[in-house]
Amino acid sequence: MLQKLKSDYLSWIVLIGAFFVLLDVFFFNRGLIFSLIVAIGMVYIGRKRTPKKTGTLLFWAGIFLLFVNVINMMAVKFFLLALLCFLIFQYANRKQKLNTIIPMIHEQNEDAGFHGQTIIKEQTLFQNRLFGHQQTPDHVYEWHDVNIQCGVGDSLIDLSNTVLPKGESIIFIRNIMGKVTVLIPYDVEVSIQHSVLFGSARILDFYETSLINRLIKVETGNYEQTDQKVKIFTSMMIGDIEVKRV
Repeated sequence: MLQKLKSDYLSWIVLIGAFFVLLDVFFFNRGLIFSLIVAIGMVYIGRKRTPKKTGTLLFWAGIFLLFVNVINMMAVKFFLLALLCFLIFQYANRKQKLNTIIPMIHEQNEDAGFHGQTIIKEQTLFQNRLFGHQQTPDHVYEWHDVNIQCGVGDSLIDLSNTVLPKGESIIFIRNIMGKVTVLIPYDVEVSIQHSVLFGSARILDFYETSLINRLIKVETGNYEQTDQKVKIFTSMMIGDIEVKRV
């Protein structure tokens, strides 16, 4: 019941926030769309021209302009207020819980596991990160499927330094802004689904420099028949993707 109540609150917050966005754009601040497009364009062009000095200045000027426009939106102020109210609600609800149930956990050996099952905690290749560059090790490593969310930064995945298991390996990356590079061995089949608002793509033999609100799917010919394959899902607002053979 409590979980459903939380879900309802969050749904209403999203709906009201969307209403405030439309209200802000069409009635109170009609120049906001133009300002956002200019800011996003500055960021994209500046990133393309880095590490030149003009590109770096244009990139950070775009980031600043984007931040100023977003923080002044009525919807953002509403979300901050709604988040504060939600946290207060969570705190008050937690205070009302008078009875605390503490589970009894008995240690078991590794072979027995928990309720007859072996539980293994593994280290992931990547972590969710708001800023910064991430990449797979430059030496031989054990493969684990990738599922991450990133803010601003680049991700490099080199599959030539690992042994992929039989079946379908998954790479799932959601990024606000940056570049995703995946290096694929020649004997591995691959399927890519890439969604981007502004950016470019170089995927095997497919190449396009100016992508605007596009969804791209590229798949090698023997993908369905092979036993060893990689499926890649990427989603970003601004950025580039490169998938090539090594």
